[in-house]
Amino acid sequence: MKKLILIFMFFSIVSNAQQDAQYTQYMYNTIEINPAYAGSRGALSVFGLYRTQWVGLDGAPETSTFSVNTPLSNSDLGLGVSLVNDKIGPTTENTLSADLSYTIPTSETWNLSFGIKGTANLFNLDINKLTMEDQDDPQFQNLKNRFSPNVGAGIYYHSDRAYIGLSVPNFIETNRYDSDDTAIFKEKINYYLIAGYVFNLDRLEYIKFKPAVMTKMVEGAPLQVDVSGNFMFNDKFVLGLAYRWSASVSAMAGFQVTKGMYIGYGYDHETTRLRKYNSGSHEIFLRFDFFNNYNKMISPRFF
Repeated sequence: MKKLILIFMFFSIVSNAQQDAQYTQYMYNTIEINPAYAGSRGALSVFGLYRTQWVGLDGAPETSTFSVNTPLSNSDLGLGVSLVNDKIGPTTENTLSADLSYTIPTSETWNLSFGIKGTANLFNLDINKLTMEDQDDPQFQNLKNRFSPNVGAGIYYHSDRAYIGLSVPNFIETNRYDSDDTAIFKEKINYYLIAGYVFNLDRLEYIKFKPAVMTKMVEGAPLQVDVSGNFMFNDKFVLGLAYRWSASVSAMAGFQVTKGMYIGYGYDHETTRLRKYNSGSHEIFLRFDFFNNYNKMISPRFF
């Protein structure tokens, strides 16, 4: 039964739309979806994440992410580099991206950042994991390390307490491979809108609350809306819940180990019919911030 679900899942992906890798804790990994985020933390920020989705289902998505971003000294520029390894069924994608941002101060507390993203993608299909009627079908030959470039852009309006961003990480719709004029596997354009705000719930600022939302739109797939709420206690402990519209509910937790080191974990419980065939999704990440100016960030941030 699990193999039948895998086949259904794979051909649903290739016949509708290939979306970007999915993250529950996207608010800590914003550079993957918005290049204008590069350097916005005011520190050299190193981030690593591992996500395993739909545990127990053969061939389910598995994603590893590593990124570095930093502001450039004595300028309004930010720079970022990221690597994503995304596995779904018989397919593997390795994506290397470079991000450049430019920030304009609009007030004492708010900044407006513009960003561009350049991406190199290597796509691989392991035909040994497929059972095909015609093993010599030319559509499924020579599908290792198919290279495709792409370019994206974003804007990011932010302060120490709030943010709103709009981005398109990939402007070019790429056919991974095709037969004559028919695209069998196509990367669609993904549109992202994100926003969040941090509230102080007491005078001493021991308890903070941050609601956040991410909306993702892609042709050929349902509109995705992620709504989350995180509480931070004493700038150390974070607990939160999230809901992905018509897809899953999530629990999140995090700990600020030191001023520069943060570790986080998320668990997703599927609310669709797929919940019968898996035990949920797990996501863990680690972030290191290296500060040149310790007055730059007075207290740890949610984003």
